[in-house]
Amino acid sequence: MTAQTRQWVQKAEAGYDAVLLLRRSRKASRFDTIRFHCQQCAEKYLKARLQEAGVRFPKTHDLAALLSMTLPIEPSWSGMHSALAALTDAAVEFRYSNNWSSNTEAHDAFVTCRRLRALARAGLRLKP
Repeated sequence: MTAQTRQWVQKAEAGYDAVLLLRRSRKASRFDTIRFHCQQCAEKYLKARLQEAGVRFPKTHDLAALLSMTLPIEPSWSGMHSALAALTDAAVEFRYSNNWSSNTEAHDAFVTCRRLRALARAGLRLKP
């Protein structure tokens, strides 16, 4: 694994660790932050996989776009498209508006994040 890939993985894991801590909280205000960190974790893992394959990628938070770039390397990930597209909005939408995430949305984000994390770690030959 390249040093740059390892840095992306470390950033992804930092986001995942934050999600795990936040999920233990009972405060309703945590849902936006859970979704944000789930999006960040997924984004960093997609970028790690692209980096490791030597694929250049733009600065973007668009998970569906990053996934599309990843599919030639990992075609089995195609089933993640709609879930990642839905998670993309968590990068900014709920951070700067009067909308608030629900418990269900936070849970769905976590399910997507956990699934993508497992796929990416397998693709990078990392332990689950």
